[in-house]
Amino acid sequence: MATDTVVAEHQGCCTKGPGYATPLDAMSGPREKLLYVTCLYTGTGREKPDYLATVDADPSSSSYSKVIHRLPVPYIGDELHHSGWNSCSSCYGDSSAQRRFLVLPSLVSGRIYVVDTQKNPRAPSLHKVVEPADIVQKTGLSYPHTAHCLASGDILVSCLGDKDGNAEGNGFLLLDSEFNVKGRWEKPGHSPAFGYDFWYQPRHKTMISSSWGAPLAFTKGFNLQHVSDGLYGRHLFVYSWPDGELKQTLDLGNTGLIPLEIRFLHDPSKDIGFVGCALASTMVRFSKTQDGSWNHEVAISVKSLKVQNWILPEMPGLITDFLISLDDRFLYFSNWLHGDIRQYNIEDPKNPVLTGQVWVGGLFQKGSPVVAVTDDGQPYQSDVPEVQGHHLRGGPQMIQLSLDGKRLYVTNSLFSAWDCQFYPELKEKGSHMLQIDVNSEKGGMAINPNFFVDFEAEPDGPALAHEMRYPGGDCTSDIWI
Repeated sequence: MATDTVVAEHQGCCTKGPGYATPLDAMSGPREKLLYVTCLYTGTGREKPDYLATVDADPSSSSYSKVIHRLPVPYIGDELHHSGWNSCSSCYGDSSAQRRFLVLPSLVSGRIYVVDTQKNPRAPSLHKVVEPADIVQKTGLSYPHTAHCLASGDILVSCLGDKDGNAEGNGFLLLDSEFNVKGRWEKPGHSPAFGYDFWYQPRHKTMISSSWGAPLAFTKGFNLQHVSDGLYGRHLFVYSWPDGELKQTLDLGNTGLIPLEIRFLHDPSKDIGFVGCALASTMVRFSKTQDGSWNHEVAISVKSLKVQNWILPEMPGLITDFLISLDDRFLYFSNWLHGDIRQYNIEDPKNPVLTGQVWVGGLFQKGSPVVAVTDDGQPYQSDVPEVQGHHLRGGPQMIQLSLDGKRLYVTNSLFSAWDCQFYPELKEKGSHMLQIDVNSEKGGMAINPNFFVDFEAEPDGPALAHEMRYPGGDCTSDIWI
């Protein structure tokens, strides 16, 4: 009986295919009890394989807020990063589909791991490894990043370059339902200038992708000169869906430098979305025009701060992750360098309203040598609380929202080379995971003092923690058609 309950929760309690019929239906899904977290030793100096951690998120459990299982991958130096499902709500109409396999692209090595989460959701097992040599031979692609399932059963993976780290070789990898390499998704000659994230909105026959930079640049850490050298992106690439024809390129300019995570509104009828631009520290809104083309404008801008004792005289917020609640009411994003998470009401997408802000780290928190300076020359630092006696290291990076929109989970690792550059303490002491309690009615956020996952205490030494997934899907994995 208990096993039946776990399997029912794992499948999202749906009556047809995996996931939910609508985003609003998903909000009534079961509360998350487990989180799968990509953790890594790559770049830390510890010669250990990266791993997938299972975290207990059930407040009634004796192991609440603890890592209860670790699945190490077979190789060293992969840089596990993002993850996606073999099936999600885009397959809801297919009763034969199952949300079973978590797809783990390795950003540096180019491998793609496939993990079976169904046999034992609390202790997933390795199912298959897609080797980089096979991917390169058949497609020329490397540096895989974002994986999304398709209604066809295939899996689409964005790749950021060729095997030598050149951005010119980037594009989209297509895997079949057995995780065999099918080839490239986009039409020949229609690859973007840079790759990173993507999201598709089938009712509008559109997929839009974003652009980080050339792997040969960003894998070595961040160098501002590389932006001037043209090694980082500032464009969105609009594709016909599912045909893979590049229809339009949107130049975001200096107010859209390094556009990373991209999301449409969850309502599949909507033709509006947002992209978080890291270096510009802006949220850019894009939408369809009457003639069927797409336009863009800055929706939110985070002001750079004047600082002392840092590498530059001004510090950008560096928006590195964002998400939208399943009812399309709230948008959340993290400022990795400043150290705050923000919540905006976007019921009017053209006029976002700040409704919540919480400080959970950052470079100029009290006790740091870095000091922010007001316009009239007064120094100040952010007040970051301890959680369960722990100083909060690094800055907020990946975020994940509960289906009901009431809990926001936060990790603090961006990419190992950048972690070591901007927050060397993470290399020595590892990451942590927090939970933020959310007022999903009126807005507002507060740190949950009862939840703290400390990756400093891992058996093989301090580890870096990145993306989080629930067994039943979430607002950054599932797309509705």
